[in-house]
Amino acid sequence: MEEKKSKLSLLEIEGVKYPTLLHKKYLNRKQWTPAKINELRAIIPGTILEIHVKPGDSVTEGDCVLLLEAMKMRNRVCAPITGKVKEIHVMLGSKVAKSALLIEFE
Repeated sequence: MEEKKSKLSLLEIEGVKYPTLLHKKYLNRKQWTPAKINELRAIIPGTILEIHVKPGDSVTEGDCVLLLEAMKMRNRVCAPITGKVKEIHVMLGSKVAKSALLIEFE
């Protein structure tokens, strides 16, 4: 019984602590980090078909900034904020992975 108690960890949910066994997958998980509002990242892997902006351009929230083809579908990628394009990190025809940085805004 003592051996089992030593393996238990305390998991806190909304201020209540629960003794539990944590498995390797939980312990090795990637920690959540808040999104940076001035960065536009790919939500799915794909290929860049069109880029509608260049550095220095002003955009308003919801403007289409590029076209991403993924799973045989063309996805319009829109600006998350109103501002200026600081830097574009992709080129036409480049393949991007999930969470790849596409565009930075000021």
